[in-house]
Amino acid sequence: MRPTRFVCRFVFLSLLLAATLTEAASVTGTVTNKTTGKPAAGDAIVLVDVQASMNEAARATTDARGHYSLTKPGNGPYLVRVTHQGAPYFIAAPDGSGPGDIAVYDVAAKVTGVYAEADVLEIESSNGQLHVTERYYVHNTGTPPTTQWSARSFEIVLPPEAVVEGVEAQRPAGLPTSLKLDADGPKGHYAFNFPIQPDDGDKSTLFEINYELPYSGGKFTFRPQVSLPTQSVGVLLPKSMTFTAGAGSTFQSVPQDPAVQTFVARNAAPGKALEFTVSGTGSISREGQGTPVNQQSGMGAQDGDNTGAQPGGGIGTPINTPDPLSKYKWWILGGLALLMAAAAAFLLRKPAPGAGIASGPQILQSPATGNMALLNVLKEELFAVESEKIAGTITAAEYTEVKAALEIVLKRALTKSS
Repeated sequence: MRPTRFVCRFVFLSLLLAATLTEAASVTGTVTNKTTGKPAAGDAIVLVDVQASMNEAARATTDARGHYSLTKPGNGPYLVRVTHQGAPYFIAAPDGSGPGDIAVYDVAAKVTGVYAEADVLEIESSNGQLHVTERYYVHNTGTPPTTQWSARSFEIVLPPEAVVEGVEAQRPAGLPTSLKLDADGPKGHYAFNFPIQPDDGDKSTLFEINYELPYSGGKFTFRPQVSLPTQSVGVLLPKSMTFTAGAGSTFQSVPQDPAVQTFVARNAAPGKALEFTVSGTGSISREGQGTPVNQQSGMGAQDGDNTGAQPGGGIGTPINTPDPLSKYKWWILGGLALLMAAAAAFLLRKPAPGAGIASGPQILQSPATGNMALLNVLKEELFAVESEKIAGTITAAEYTEVKAALEIVLKRALTKSS
């Protein structure tokens, strides 16, 4: 057991919770256009009240130096939204005297240097249905850095039979945002009206779709179509299901985890045929996944790949480095952490009396008082704990102890916010 480490975690989170209750009267900062390297003058700034259905709490406009100042009406959680050339950018409103600096970019409908690192399908089956979670990891490495944004920023194709149940997107340095898919042509064709910002270091834009497919016959054929050059298309299945690659497809089995089957096709291009069939039933176990991901053959670019190979673009992982699929495990196998954060956010919401539901994307609200800083820390802790559990570096007793400590922090937050 490592009690000192867990106590430090708990004390730190408790102190952070207490800090979020401190009222800050104003938010000031500077908006900088990272495309031009100059201040962004004349941009609209809005203070968004997270606990009042994302309603506007204050408004300002940046001056010639890109500076703005807003007054916070209370000590609750707020976001600062700046709109530059029609595209919105968010930060968590800082408490105290911390600067609320925001980076924005010029906007273009198409940006050279936008490509997909991976399209990952996680497939399970039960009760005559296939349950699919599909994630797209999209990079923007354009020079100069420019946001790609239009009504069709990113286009996808799902099976025509798909019934969409949930859609989210996440900016390179943001939180998951619930979205609505827009129909775009033939049945199964959709588009995201969501800005694809330049990468933030190695962080890219994530799109996630959950959907169901009829599966009464116990067999279904997928014909994935990509709209961007895509380094890898990956399929994850439970061991009890069967995968069959279609004619002309280049899927290869990749040994990743003893509880999950992984198949990868590399260098997918728009118009390039991809096909595979799944059969059987089963679900992917999230328990007992104690084998660290340290294989060479993952879902990243290998030597010789030229898609997005410019410096800073793509993953470009050299041989003999840890498998890049481990990065996707944060989302694929760490879903429990996000679920806990989202559940806490839902339980701790305090909409303003009579406030309507705001239109447009809804930012997931943070645990405790809803402060974004606390959400970030809690989420990181949840990710860390789930990662340790997956890697087998934490015992069942330690895992239970850490989760219990986090739950105590959330309960204290609930008491404070009621």
